[in-house]
Amino acid sequence: MTDNDIQAYANQHTAPEPPLLHQLWRETHLQLLMPRMATGHWQGRLLSMLSHLIKPSRVLEIGTFTGYATLSLAEGLAAGGHLHTIEINPERESRIRRYVAAAGLAEAVTLHIGDARDVLASLVGEVWDLVFIDADKLHNARYFELVINQVCPGGLVVVDNVLWGGKALPDYPLKANDHDTRAVRAFNAQMRHDPRVVPLLLPVRDGLLLLRKV
Repeated sequence: MTDNDIQAYANQHTAPEPPLLHQLWRETHLQLLMPRMATGHWQGRLLSMLSHLIKPSRVLEIGTFTGYATLSLAEGLAAGGHLHTIEINPERESRIRRYVAAAGLAEAVTLHIGDARDVLASLVGEVWDLVFIDADKLHNARYFELVINQVCPGGLVVVDNVLWGGKALPDYPLKANDHDTRAVRAFNAQMRHDPRVVPLLLPVRDGLLLLRKV
């Protein structure tokens, strides 16, 4: 039995992918480079589940890509809740807005185009119930520091790609030592000892780190 077999079994026993999200997933894979950056069915259902459990009034997403995770996270918003999502690439804006509108979320989702470090400076008055960090890995620690004081006690920060294709592991066979890998390893180590959060690393897909604010 392989990891692919296990993932296929997990997919079969997970809630079906909503049709609009399947359409977005397919369009992403047909039209964009690096489509693996899209969240996809199983992880999308996990993000939706977490959002439904928390029922957040305020959600922050750093790294929109095509908006798959955005729509998944928005499913659990409390009545009157709002989601802010930040995407650095302006070429993706029209597709994101089209799918947000198709999901009936135009009033509940605000898309910011620009560098997250600049956008976050304009959102200092917000208090976040749920934060999803899925942007460039070099700046995970910086994004975390910029938002953690705005996360409410008991709130959740979720960080994607913390296994980094297995390269984050110390015994990875290729002894990867590039800038991104070093940054992921350092961030994971920092979160393990940070007294502000309680960490739980889920070894699913490329690794999800759940951080509950103390």
